[in-house]
Amino acid sequence: MGQKINPLGFRLGTTQSHHSIWFARPNHFSAGLQEDERIRDCIKNYVQKKMGVSSGFEGITHIRIQKTIDSIKVIISMGSSNLFTENQTQEMEELRTQEIEELRRNVQKKLNPMNQRLKFDILIQKVKQPYGQPKILAEYIASQLQNRVSFRKAMKKAIEFTKKTDTKGIQIQIAGRIGGKEKAHVVWIREGRVPLQTIRAKMDYCSYTVRTINGALGIKIWIFVDEEEY
Repeated sequence: MGQKINPLGFRLGTTQSHHSIWFARPNHFSAGLQEDERIRDCIKNYVQKKMGVSSGFEGITHIRIQKTIDSIKVIISMGSSNLFTENQTQEMEELRTQEIEELRRNVQKKLNPMNQRLKFDILIQKVKQPYGQPKILAEYIASQLQNRVSFRKAMKKAIEFTKKTDTKGIQIQIAGRIGGKEKAHVVWIREGRVPLQTIRAKMDYCSYTVRTINGALGIKIWIFVDEEEY
């Protein structure tokens, strides 16, 4: 019987770090987790609404949350999005500031009433190589599958995107009723090295679900970023 573990959790403390950094008493820990979930859901819903898409594409790679006694800081890493564009003109800069402020107010409304008085900040970081991020690739493959593009063609195209980045290897897996077949099955493709059992190997991982006319399909992507030297 196979025993699987999340590649990111497997490497916590070595090549990976937590996306939420805060401390709480045991009786308040569950409330903190629910608060983090509300923050992430509100940000994703806002981005989808502003971008005017229904396919679930967000362009968000990571959402990191840092909490202290009197403040909450949210760092949003985005791959390719026209929502928070980096532009030198004053009008675009003011528009970007207004959108971030609107997002901050919307998220703060979702927090617990006791946290309304805390200092709440949102920072936007743009990823230099979007197609080196598994979340961006998973959203791309999902959009292709919803448009009835061949799954093999979508997977190969995603691998072509990663060749333009500094990644050393990638593995893509799709599971479900692929191509409308009666029986669910799993297909996967790999390019380069993907050492999942090596702890010092820095891996990036994403699990994504897409709903098609044939049912839900599960997309998993592993990307070998770098290897630590000891």
